[in-house]
Amino acid sequence: MVGKPMRSVFCSSRAILVWMIDFAEQILHWYDRHARQLPWRVSPVDRQKGVLPDPYKVWLSEIMLQQTTIPHGIRYFLRFTELWPDVHQLAAADRDDIMREWAGLGYYARARNLHKCAIQVSEAGGFPTNSKDLQKLPGIGPYTAGAIASIAFDEPIAAVDGNVERVLSRFLALEDPLPQIKATLKLEAQARVPVSRAGDFAQAMMDLGATVCAPRSPDCLVCPLTKTCKGRELGNPAKFPVKPAKKKKPERYGQVFLIHDGQKLVVEKRKETGLLAGMIGLPTSDWAPVEDHHVELDATNFVGKRVGRVEHVFTHFRLHLDVVEVIRSPDLIERSVDLNDLENAGFPSVFQKAVTLWKKSRLA
Repeated sequence: MVGKPMRSVFCSSRAILVWMIDFAEQILHWYDRHARQLPWRVSPVDRQKGVLPDPYKVWLSEIMLQQTTIPHGIRYFLRFTELWPDVHQLAAADRDDIMREWAGLGYYARARNLHKCAIQVSEAGGFPTNSKDLQKLPGIGPYTAGAIASIAFDEPIAAVDGNVERVLSRFLALEDPLPQIKATLKLEAQARVPVSRAGDFAQAMMDLGATVCAPRSPDCLVCPLTKTCKGRELGNPAKFPVKPAKKKKPERYGQVFLIHDGQKLVVEKRKETGLLAGMIGLPTSDWAPVEDHHVELDATNFVGKRVGRVEHVFTHFRLHLDVVEVIRSPDLIERSVDLNDLENAGFPSVFQKAVTLWKKSRLA
C-alpha cells in the first residue's frame, strides 16, 4: 500500500521533468533558427563553435535596455563601445562625459552606477562569473545579474524580464494580476532553465516574448509552444498577464528658463541627488503639485516671456513645464553653451523638449 503512491509520485515527477526538458528543447530549436542579430550578442551558431560573449557588452546592453527599447538602445550601445571599447576604458572615463553621452536614455542613476560599477570591475580585473557576486556591484539587481551570468557565463539561472513574464503567464494561463505572480513566474522560469546552453535559453525566451508572444497581438501560429500553451487553449492568450488597474500619475507643474544673450544659453549642473542628478540641465523653478505655482521674473535684470508648455512623464509623476525665454545682457551670462551647438549639450529628454519648443517659437 505504501509503495504504490511512491511510484505514482515518482512517475508524476518524471513526467514533469520530461515536460520541462521538452519546453527548453522547443525554445532552443526555435531560437537556433530565429535568433535576433544584436551587436552585443553571439549567435547560436558561433556560440556552438566556442565563441564566447563579451561580459562587458552583455552588461552594458542590459543596463541600457532597462526601460528602453532595443532600437533606441542600439544607437547608444554603439556610441559607448566606440568611445569606451572595454570596461577599463569606461572606468577611466570622466563621469561628465558618460552622463553627456547617456542623455536621452533616461533613468540617469543608471549612468552614475554604470561608472561606479566599471571602476569596481576594472579594479577587480574583470566581472564576477556568477549571479550572486554580480549582485554586489552597483546598479545590478537580480534580473540583470541573472541575465549577465547566464548569457556571458552560462550559469543555469533564470533571467526573468517582462518578455519572459508574458510568455510564461500565457503558457500557464495564470489568472492572478502580474505583481502577485512574479515570484511564481521566477520559480517556473528557473525550473525550465537547461543545464547546458543556459545563455541561449535566456536570450531565446527574451526573443520569443519580443517577436512572437507580443503584448497585444501574439502570433500563436509560429510559436514553438503553441500546442501546449494554456492561454491559447483558452482562446485568449492576449488576456495574460492580467494587469491591475492603472493608477493615475500625480501631476506636477513648474517653469523652465531658456536664458540667453543671443549667442550663449545658460545651463547648470544639477545636484548630485534627486531626479536628473549630476546632469547638465536648464534652470527651473521648483516642481509643485499645483498648476498656479509660478516664479516672478526680475524685470530689472532681464525680460521673460512664456513660449509654450512641455510635458514629460517620469516614473512616479507627470511633469508640466512652462517654457520661459529670458534675454539677459552678456555680462550676466553664467555657465553656458553655444546656441549653435545645443545638440551636443547633453540635455536630458525633458530639457531637450523645452529647447525644441523654444526653437520652434523663434521660427514662428
